[in-house]
Amino acid sequence: MAMPADTNAAGDIFGGWVLSQMDLAGGIAAGERASGRVVTISVDTMKFIRPVHVGDVLCVYCDIGAIGRSSMKIKIEAWARRHRFGHREKVTEAMFTFVAVDDDGRPRPVPGVN
Repeated sequence: MAMPADTNAAGDIFGGWVLSQMDLAGGIAAGERASGRVVTISVDTMKFIRPVHVGDVLCVYCDIGAIGRSSMKIKIEAWARRHRFGHREKVTEAMFTFVAVDDDGRPRPVPGVN
């Protein structure tokens, strides 16, 4: 839920807070697919569509697309449930790239990819 401490001077939720929530959700999805640790290497085509307001619940959805030897592209959308119980509205979308890494932080293969 978006809280007052997450706002900018205009009273809207910081874009960085939204980006952080999307990165967390994408990291979970990528980590599950990679069966281990992943790191974010890029965020492309970030598009802020509508503002997020205090009291909105941010719902984040991930769709794993292209999978390379060690990398994964994940389309991530954020939707706001207005005032906790209201209608849902798409607020942000982006394409994130994550890389599977080993314990030393070096790229490793994503399981199941030839």
